[in-house]
Amino acid sequence: MSICSGIRADGGRCKAQAMRNSEWCINHHPDYKQERRRRASKGGKRGGRGRPSVELASLREENADIRRRLLDGELLPNVAAVAVQSINTDIRAVGAALKAREQEELLERLEALEQSREGGRRRWG
Repeated sequence: MSICSGIRADGGRCKAQAMRNSEWCINHHPDYKQERRRRASKGGKRGGRGRPSVELASLREENADIRRRLLDGELLPNVAAVAVQSINTDIRAVGAALKAREQEELLERLEALEQSREGGRRRWG
């Protein structure tokens, strides 16, 4: 078997074994581009770290801690205000990331629907 003739993202040559009767490995073969894209888009969506609800819960806890420390006199009001502004920025960033993820998922679903419709026309049309 031969070595893949694909080029990695860092510019180096791929060292993976090429698929049978091909010059590329599965990660570089052009016929598998859509499949690779679909698999890659699922990364991070099955739970675990990076979930918005977990991030928001953490930010709420941090905000409650700042409020408690302010009321107990441990923090100056101006310091607490800046900390809360920073938390608000983080909350907006989580919301923006969530919107972007939703748009990507909708785009993926739309592309899959269009492909299935095109496939159906070719088979029956």
